[in-house]
Amino acid sequence: MPIRWDAPLARAVADELEEALGGGNLRAVRLDGAERDLFLLFRECTLIWRLHPSRGHVMLLPPAEPGPSDLRHAARVRRIAAPPDERVIRIELLPKRSGPPRDILVELMGNQWNAVVTEAESRVIRHVLWSRKGTRGLAVGRTYTPPSGQSRAGTDRSLPLEQWMDLLSDAAPDQRARVLIREVAWTSPLNAPALLACDVDGAEDERLREGHRRWRAVARGLGDPVLLQLEDGPHPYPMALPGRPGRKVPSLLGAFQEVAGSSDRTAKPSLLDPDLVRRLEEAVLRAGRRARQLEAELNTLEDGTALRAVGDLILARYREVPSGTDAAVLRDFNGGEQHVELDPKLTAHENAARYYDRAARVERAERRLPGLVDSAEKTAASLRRLLVRARAGEASPEEVETAIPARHASDGVKGTAKGSTLPYRTFRSSGGLEIRVGRGAKHNDDLTFRHSAPHDVWLHARHAAGAHVILRWDGPGNPPARDLAQAAALAALHSKARTSGSVPVDWTLRKYVRKPRGAPRGTVIPDRVSTLFVRPDPALEEALDAG
Repeated sequence: MPIRWDAPLARAVADELEEALGGGNLRAVRLDGAERDLFLLFRECTLIWRLHPSRGHVMLLPPAEPGPSDLRHAARVRRIAAPPDERVIRIELLPKRSGPPRDILVELMGNQWNAVVTEAESRVIRHVLWSRKGTRGLAVGRTYTPPSGQSRAGTDRSLPLEQWMDLLSDAAPDQRARVLIREVAWTSPLNAPALLACDVDGAEDERLREGHRRWRAVARGLGDPVLLQLEDGPHPYPMALPGRPGRKVPSLLGAFQEVAGSSDRTAKPSLLDPDLVRRLEEAVLRAGRRARQLEAELNTLEDGTALRAVGDLILARYREVPSGTDAAVLRDFNGGEQHVELDPKLTAHENAARYYDRAARVERAERRLPGLVDSAEKTAASLRRLLVRARAGEASPEEVETAIPARHASDGVKGTAKGSTLPYRTFRSSGGLEIRVGRGAKHNDDLTFRHSAPHDVWLHARHAAGAHVILRWDGPGNPPARDLAQAAALAALHSKARTSGSVPVDWTLRKYVRKPRGAPRGTVIPDRVSTLFVRPDPALEEALDAG
């Protein structure tokens, strides 16, 4: 069942995460938009938010190694908290290296659950789990706008009894829960009916006073975590609710783990790099296609015996075979007639030899294909079983890498030969963007034209031999100035101008870079060029090195 997040639950989960991860060492962030999963890879553990509308779970699992597609971000957790009466959890991060502080905001409103990585001061969005349009658009490069606050009474957990009574006494009993949800902080469709389900004896005023007492306990977070038993399944909550059966649990995080493990839809997610899982999925599809193609080839083979018989007939009746024709009708060995197709450019003996060659190929295929079909089907079945285990989090990265056929073990970019080294080194800007630096002049063309996308940023030191540099970018407009400057500094460092105090570096979108016909390797002509002046600082290279 999907989790019904409300402000008390968000606050309580934030408190538990603060206790578990405060001061923790973040290594990388993984945003799996396809599954709507956010992974925060700490040295101590892995924090996972499952933000698909059918889930909404948060889990702490063992630590995992960052993968090639993960956003490397060495930082320490400064604080984890939820704003009062909001369904947002903010994880504040302090970088261990250069760069600004970051915030990771997990939004838990309605069915629009999302995760956003922003710069703490400017609030510029650096990464987003899934982009949204509209007045409050969430997209890389835009300024983050918090959800509009509800401004309900009692946000500071203080609501006078008189105001509570005024709100509810004039409302019809069946409308009071709706009034609470609209007007009073810390209430929700999950807890409002329980606040009003008073079983005390006495006048109605006494029952409303009891409801106010219960609200104060909810607003202050008083109580022990429980696993409620709702109509559609178990549900973690920070305190018991009158009229809602449930049992106490040691922690909310443990309760989430229990609920997630009880449903196939919300089972423990794989800690494997999503790109590695997708490569395995592609290998499964290829193996299946290979098995089907081989089986189809086996089932559509010609009749080798019949082909050899035609060759025998042509040789036996070669005097009756007309030259320069594409067919002939010959008497067969039983006295009947047989239509025989011929190549008009060949003699009768050559046509017979051609039939014998076809028969020999069929016979070889009949001996070879059954074994290939069997081997391909076993490979496909083995990869399918491994994929099931990988999705269930039961396979290691090494096991998956080993199982994927070697010819597909590159990064999936056209032009990467089997077993070859990528033509670039990878770095991560302080903003988390990938920077690819060519491994020398002979690899520049490969990097620029085979390992980049049209909207990536291309950089090169002006009037100096050196590496082409690609800053991966798919956002609107230009990339952030800091990330662009760091990519330019790497271009300067990997050029013959590296010892200069200030180096001009040209940059433009990759789609504006062309290679003249017949030009030497690494020679290109960029259009719509802008120029940055940067200092080639060797310390920056070490700070941004992604391994």
